[in-house]
Amino acid sequence: MKQLLYCLVFSFCALIVKAQDSISIRVNDQYQRDIEHAMIISNDSDTVYTNNSGEAKFAYTIVDSFSVTKDGYKTKSFAISNLKKFKPVFIHKDFTYRDLFTPMFYIINGGLWLLLLIIFAETGLFIGFFFPGDSLLFVAGIYSHELVERFTTHHPFLDLIILTAMIVIAGILGNSLGYFFGKKIGPAMFSWRDRFLFKKKYLIQANDFYEKNGGAAIIYARFVPIVRTFAPIIAGIVNMDKKKFSYYNIIGCIAWVTSMIFGGHYLQRFFEVKFHFNLKKHLELIVLGIVIITTLPILIKVFFGKKTHAPHI
Repeated sequence: MKQLLYCLVFSFCALIVKAQDSISIRVNDQYQRDIEHAMIISNDSDTVYTNNSGEAKFAYTIVDSFSVTKDGYKTKSFAISNLKKFKPVFIHKDFTYRDLFTPMFYIINGGLWLLLLIIFAETGLFIGFFFPGDSLLFVAGIYSHELVERFTTHHPFLDLIILTAMIVIAGILGNSLGYFFGKKIGPAMFSWRDRFLFKKKYLIQANDFYEKNGGAAIIYARFVPIVRTFAPIIAGIVNMDKKKFSYYNIIGCIAWVTSMIFGGHYLQRFFEVKFHFNLKKHLELIVLGIVIITTLPILIKVFFGKKTHAPHI
């Protein structure tokens, strides 16, 4: 009888201890962004919500699973036995058109090949001007290992070199295609009549600009959104020397890709080691900062630059 009583007491105490168990988690979406105010549903505890950092802590007893849900996201269940304290759990965000301006969207859904295609299109096709090239390359540097996983050498620096080399080739080929396209239609454009969206004097101004600053223009254009899409096309239209264009095309592409890829890769490691600050958790702010920095020279030129008069034809 005493043994039975001891067993009952021991079982009751074990149940009390079990009821006091709790777990802390962080909820992220597929872009590895923290999700605030996500609902944590468990049969053995009250409903709790994640805080501004995407973190939540909740108690559980005999339940071995819980669900995470939020409007605009797909509800998903997780097994508690597979989790550790503060281990992130991921729920999938529904697609919206704003995702097209998120660099992680392309890296997750297309990987390396889509990245190469975007860089090629942005630097050689008219339709590529809206792609977020600078921020995409910076984020690619942060996720360099994941992007070249199938080609990995198990050496971080060599992986970075492989990724950079492949993107440089895509950028050079894209610019070359833009130049070839502009060169083919250029002669005909000099015979076009002035229209609302076309003025012959702009071609002459562009020709003078490239004759004077051709090399610098091609290199600088790599770092300026939208401009890098149309610069090689205009260079072809105004019949810039092919060898000169090719030389600065290669130099500009290497400078642009290397600075962005290496910047993302090593700044991520620097901030993580020195300040325990994970850039992956703040990609939106980083992208916004890159956009402001790269477009600021254009805005200054537009609003504060001196106006120049076109030469008479």
